[in-house]
Parts: sequence; C-alpha cells; structure tokens
Amino acid sequence: MSALEGTARRAVVRISAPGGGYDASGARFWGSGFFIAPGWVLTCAHVVGNGGGDVLRGATAVDVTDWHGRTAPGRVAFALPMPADPDVPPRPWRLPDLALLEVEGAEGAECLWLSDRSAVVPAPISLHGWSFDMGELGLRFGVGTATGGDGADGTAMLLRGEIPVAGCSGGPVVDTARGAVIGVCKGRGKDTAGLAVPITALRRLADDLPGRDRLHAVIRAHDRHHYARYRAVGTGAGWTGMQQALRPGPADGLTPVLRTHLFARLAELSPPATPGEVMALVETVKRRVIQEPYQPGVEHDPRSWREGVGLLYDLRDGGQGGHGRVEAGPDRDLELEAVLLYAARVAAAVSRFGALDDTEPLRELSTWIAAQAEPLPDVIRVEIHRILHGGSDDPDGPRAPSPPGTVELRKPERRDVEPGVAAPSGARADVLVQVDSPVYGDRYPWRVKLLLDGGVVNPLVGDEIGVPRAKLRETLREPIARALRQGDAGGHLAELHMMLPRELFDEPVDSWQLSPPGADGGGIDPHTLPLGQRRVVVVRDRRRRDQPPTPEWQQRWDGTSRGPLTAVPLRREAPLKGHGGPGREGGHAAYGRLSFAADSAIPVYCGEAAVGAGATAMEAALAAGHAVVIWRRCATGHTDCAEFHRRVSLLVGEAGTAGGLPQLIRSLRIACADPEAPDPEAEWARSIALLYDSPHHPPSPGEPLYAPLPRPGGAA
Repeated sequence: MSALEGTARRAVVRISAPGGGYDASGARFWGSGFFIAPGWVLTCAHVVGNGGGDVLRGATAVDVTDWHGRTAPGRVAFALPMPADPDVPPRPWRLPDLALLEVEGAEGAECLWLSDRSAVVPAPISLHGWSFDMGELGLRFGVGTATGGDGADGTAMLLRGEIPVAGCSGGPVVDTARGAVIGVCKGRGKDTAGLAVPITALRRLADDLPGRDRLHAVIRAHDRHHYARYRAVGTGAGWTGMQQALRPGPADGLTPVLRTHLFARLAELSPPATPGEVMALVETVKRRVIQEPYQPGVEHDPRSWREGVGLLYDLRDGGQGGHGRVEAGPDRDLELEAVLLYAARVAAAVSRFGALDDTEPLRELSTWIAAQAEPLPDVIRVEIHRILHGGSDDPDGPRAPSPPGTVELRKPERRDVEPGVAAPSGARADVLVQVDSPVYGDRYPWRVKLLLDGGVVNPLVGDEIGVPRAKLRETLREPIARALRQGDAGGHLAELHMMLPRELFDEPVDSWQLSPPGADGGGIDPHTLPLGQRRVVVVRDRRRRDQPPTPEWQQRWDGTSRGPLTAVPLRREAPLKGHGGPGREGGHAAYGRLSFAADSAIPVYCGEAAVGAGATAMEAALAAGHAVVIWRRCATGHTDCAEFHRRVSLLVGEAGTAGGLPQLIRSLRIACADPEAPDPEAEWARSIALLYDSPHHPPSPGEPLYAPLPRPGGAA
C-alpha cells in the first residue's frame, strides 16, 4: 500500500447508529465517511438518512468511529438535498447526496486534501471505505478509473475498476495522480461499475447564506490544517509532501508547497459573495497572460478563492485558451504568473469589501505575493506591484494615490493593498432565459445562458422537451438562481432577460422569486425579494430571433438608444376611450401608424399584450421594428388608461434614452410593492412590463457565435 493510500485510509471513518460505534458485529453500521477538516466529516446523505428525521435535522448524534476504533458523536450540519419529509428518507437519494457532520473531540484527526479544481477525467483513482465483504467489518480499498460524468450538468462521476462493495458509500474517491480527493463514493453498479459525487458538489452548500458561511468555515479549517501540517513535518509526510512527490517535471511553477502557503492565506480572507466574482478575476487574468484572443470556455461555479487557482492550471497543462493551445517559452511559467496575478487581484477585490477582519490577512497575503513574484518577468512583477500598491515604484517611498473609482483598504500608516485597477463597472454577465413555443403538446422548451461582453454566449442548462406553462416558474427557479450567481460580480447585479413567445409576454416574470415556496421569512430580504424589485428584468421577443434583424428593428433600437424618447400609443383608441371604447384600431392600421412613428418613440399600452387587441397591436409594433415597448400585464376592466399613458409619457421623458428605462421601471416596481403602504404616486405602475430587445446581443443568426469547449472528460 502506498503512502498516499495509507494516509487516505487513516482519514476514513465508519458511521453507525447511535450506540453502534463499539458494536464489533457491525449490526448498526450504516456506511463510511472521511475527515475533510478537523472536526468535520463528509459522507453521503443516504448513509445518515438511515437514522430518519431526528438524525437528519441534527437533533440526534450518530457514532463516528476512526481507524483506531475511537468513537465520537457526530451531528448532521447539512444534508443535500434535505428530503421533503426527513422522517421518510427517499430511496434512492437524489444527487448530490452529500452530508456534512460536525464531530466532537476530533480536532486532531487526519484530514484528506480536497481538490481545488473540477475533476480532470479520466483519472486513476483509489476508493476507501468500511465493508462486510470479507465476513467481518473492516477497511477496504479498490483501484480504478474515474471515466466521466453522468448527465450534462456533471452532478455525478462514473467509476470503473475494483469498486468496493456495500458499506463504502460515503468514502473518498482519490485522484492518485494528483493526490487529491475528487469525489465521494455513492454506490456500486453492475459488475465493476460505480457511481460517485464530484467533490465540487459541495458548492451546493453555499446556495443559501447559512450554508455559504458554513462552507467557508470548513474550507478555512481545511486549508489551515494542511498548512499547519506542512509547517510541522515539511515535505516528508502529509499531503503537501505526497503531492510534491507525485508532481511530474521540474520543481518550479506553482508547486504544492507554494499552493499550501497560498491557500492558507486566501482562507483567511472574506469569501467571494458569488461565483461570478471569482470567474471575473480568472477571466481577466487569462486574457492578460495568454495575450491572444481569449473566450471563456466551460462555465464553472466556484464558491471560494482557492477554486479560482484551480481554474488556472490549464495554462501549465496545455489547456485550450479560446483559439488554440497555450505554449509558454522556456523562460516563462504561465501558471505561476497567472496564479500570482490572480492572488493580487483577489487581494484588491477583498480590500474593497472594507472588512476590518481582512486587514491583517491582506497585509500577510500581499507581502507573500510580492516575495513570490521576484523571479517573474519584469512586466508581470511590476503589474502585481501596481495592483497591490497603487502604482508606487518604491514600496517604502511616498504612497501614490489610488486610481479614481477604486476602493482602498485604509491603514494607520501605509496601505498594504491599494487596488491599482479600477473596480468592476458592471456585472460579469447578464442572464438570458430563452423559452420556445411548444413542440411537444403544451410543453415549452427552455434554455438558460450567460450573455458576456463581446457578444459571447455561454449556455448553462436547458430542456428541449420542456414543461407546461404552469410549471415554468418552479422549473426555472434554480437554473435562474445559478446563472445570476455566475453573472453577479463586484457588487453589480446581472440583468435578467426573458426571451419569450408572444403568448407568454404577460407572464409575471418580474414577480418570480428565487427562494423555494415557504422559504420567505418576511420583511425586505434581497434573497427572497421578487426578481423585478432586486434587479432589472425585461422581456424580449423569441419569434424574431429566428431571422437576421430587419432594418427597421436596428434603426429603432439605435433611435431609442440616442433619444430623446417620446411615447406613442400602442393602440390608438386606448388613451382616450379605454379598452372597450368604440373605434378599435385594426392590426394593419396600427402597423401603418407605428411604422411612421419617430425612431425614438416608445409604444405604450395600459393593458395586456399577449391576448386580444393588445396582442394584435404588439404584433404590429414588432413588425414595425419597435425594440422598446411599455405595457401593463393585467386584465382589462380598469378605467385609468389615460392616466397610465400620461405617466409613462413623463417616465420616458425622464429616462431620455432607452438605457435609462430599466432602472426606472425597477424603482417603480419597488415603490408600489408594499402591500400595507404602497406609494400612491406609483400605484399606476402595478404590473408594468418592459420589452427591451436589442437586435445585437446576443448575436443574431448569421453572425458568428462562440461555441464553448467540451467539458473535460465529456463528449466533444
């Protein structure tokens, strides 16, 4: 048995029913788990689910027994996913099927090294756990290969080889080439097949605020542990030493020793608020280091600063950089340059948070980065210094002021981190939800994508079969939440663009909430607010995306972008006679009138636009090329059409250009949302909707689209 396998086995525990830890017969044995940080054990949710609701809710402790036979109580901190009825555990348990246990009195346990990158497959692996396969309860291990994901979203990992038998569920899957845990064993299939959960599924803990804080605490404890272990034993033992021995090629670049140092320092900082914050820094660094046209590839979902480092390994491994293989000259170490640039930008980003607890960790990190950057080429070293110290040529000399727009971390004497780069001016990406007309009965296919700068479109997830209209809101809730997390960055919120069939234009998408039903705790909470109150939500037309933009569409988009805006009735009779008045305008008459309206005119309507006369007028407006329309997605029967049109006329005048409208609409949604004391000056805007439909972003058919790279290990 290798040193790596022996160390891994010492971290594996068996999990038993309360009081079953010392039962030699193993009659109350449930499964396996392993320490990932002092006092923290990771396992499968279905393992602890054997204890029912009290165990899953943390009310009852389970027995956790280590390889020495010592037993300690462990309580479930999180189970993913928590079943609807914890007292009736599901069989089989849905993915990700993970549980995190807090174990008393286990601060000195051996802990495994968690991979900081998405799994690179195929990979040689070893699996470890407890089992009865030899007639008595004992530690078992097997070897094999992780061959890929089960499903497009990569929520499971397929295993082949000498897969352990029942009981090893919850044990670690170790990448033996890199010396890191890449998964958690879930179960055995037929013959030599098995299924595991990638370690990256732990990110799901951070989908709510308590889980985000808990995940950060565990990762901090993990990286502190391995740093302390390295400081105590050097490279002679422990995971840092084993990874050093496994590392091929020259002993330079981002060595395991440097990585251990860096991760311990990153762990002391305030964590990123969203995956988009990490991805924005990673992409900025890749563009800088690759120095050729760079396009983001596979979309990742990092929840910690350390995972950003993992996304930069491909610079050394020869990964694709958008337009081809990255080749570094003999005197260049792209990986180390990229990682230190990234670490400096993390320091600058964290300094903008302004948290007092970050002061000393930032000082320590910036000093360490500066020391490691000494051997780098002058251009990279100077850039790192500029990011850390605001452009001062002499660290001990006069302090240069931070560039305009940056936020500095103020210190009593000198500023150890003075961001030398401007703070992000906007979100990393906006989110596009594309819903198509039904193909299979009444089911609407859908896709969720990120709209990045430069016309880049990154598809995230979709369903070509679709769901009925009544299920769209619940079906899209989690995909939209995930996409928004990846778009939000640096305090800037992604916009939500709903590209809908015209029969769905009145769907109340701005009132949708990302929190699951029953999770709203009341009050004003940004995590439970309706989407249209917290961020910009606009409607776009799905039908006209199937053809290149018409000249009218492009001309009117340009006109509204320049301004000044004016309002024109979508239906001619509505402002004067209301919905039911005589003299209803026909479709062709509306098309003719709207075709000759000014390019900067905004059609306005005080009723529904997806059915009846409103739908006819909307069709005419879109045919005439109008890219911006304001209406009210509520039933007819009201008598305030003239007031609505007058108010919107003032609104568009205040906006000046189309770019000013989305935030004004959002402010109206907030003002009239209070159920007890709505703003009387905003009540006219209840159910207000905005069509805001650029012909240029995303690129139209006929324009070159960026195709993301295949997922590592997946189909090309």
